[in-house]
Amino acid sequence: MKKDLVIDLRNISVSFDGQPILKDINLYIRNREFVTLLGPSGCGKTTMLRIIAGFLEPDEGDVVFDGVSCLGVPPHKRQVNTIFQRYALFPHLNVYKNVAFGLKLLKLSQVEVERRVEEMLRTVNLTGFEKRSVASLSGGQQQRVAIARALAVKPRVLLLDEPLGALDLKLRKDMQAELKNIQQQLGITFLYVTHDQEEALSMSDTIVVMDAGEIHQIGTPKDIYDEPKNAFVADFIGESNIVDGVMLEDCLVRFAGMRFACVDRGFAKNERVDVVIRPEDVNIVKPGAGILQGTVTCATFKGVHYEFIVDVQGFKWMVQSTKVHSVNDVIGLSIAPDEIHIMKKSAYSDLIGDYSCYSEAFEELSNPDAEEEEA
Repeated sequence: MKKDLVIDLRNISVSFDGQPILKDINLYIRNREFVTLLGPSGCGKTTMLRIIAGFLEPDEGDVVFDGVSCLGVPPHKRQVNTIFQRYALFPHLNVYKNVAFGLKLLKLSQVEVERRVEEMLRTVNLTGFEKRSVASLSGGQQQRVAIARALAVKPRVLLLDEPLGALDLKLRKDMQAELKNIQQQLGITFLYVTHDQEEALSMSDTIVVMDAGEIHQIGTPKDIYDEPKNAFVADFIGESNIVDGVMLEDCLVRFAGMRFACVDRGFAKNERVDVVIRPEDVNIVKPGAGILQGTVTCATFKGVHYEFIVDVQGFKWMVQSTKVHSVNDVIGLSIAPDEIHIMKKSAYSDLIGDYSCYSEAFEELSNPDAEEEEA
């Protein structure tokens, strides 16, 4: 048995109206782990959460909790609790009564109810808000009440379905840090659903990247970012230049018409591969000083760096640098061997990784005659 295992999803499959939503999913979640299900809308992550919560039964497979199948067990009898994007607070109850609601259903003594409510409000920094109407609270404060209510009943696992989606950007960042602190402080397993890569990277112990009802990669944030398994993962997690290449031999790859030293091994000789280079890993040098050379077609100031779109033989690269360049500048590009990541070809190969669409859209927006021409 896997160490500290809490939830084990075994061969889970679900279809709606004949359309596969989850395809033979296998996933285990450890005790006290912060796990994030990350993927685009419609990839199946919320469906997986609903199956664990007991709101939905799978067509095939088993949901094992602490070594025991919980198929057929209703949601209120599972040791989990769920927080949704809409917090579902009771508007006619004050903060204290909202947090105490689940505790009273458990028929706990009044002394124990008061103790837990006080503890949870202290945990989410809402001490003194007991008598406040939830309607008078800000979005962030309402979310804290929802968290306190969910945690008050002491679930083994807290399920969070895009709970920060209704908050503004600054408050979302603040709450990301607060949620992680709460999870570490209480030692509860969190299973978090989001399509926001930054949330996943900043909060998680483990990220599960999904698309089209399948798991594409499971790993730490650093593993997922530095060693993506395929073009979808590389493109979805951060920005990536994904170039068609050929692995000539161990540690030698050809792409963009040139040969590059790399650190990857184990590929067949002359095997076609996807080559991933992150925009921040491309160094801008003088024309002729780098292996590649291109023309800047778009330059955007991002605060701490500039973001350039560079046309290299018709392929549009994204490059991030603190150096200043203007549109139409010719620049050289240099890439160190350990900044080149080689991936096996997949169904996503040749579909993503070129920033032509980005550049063309920007150029169209910058063209004052575009609307007249279309008319």
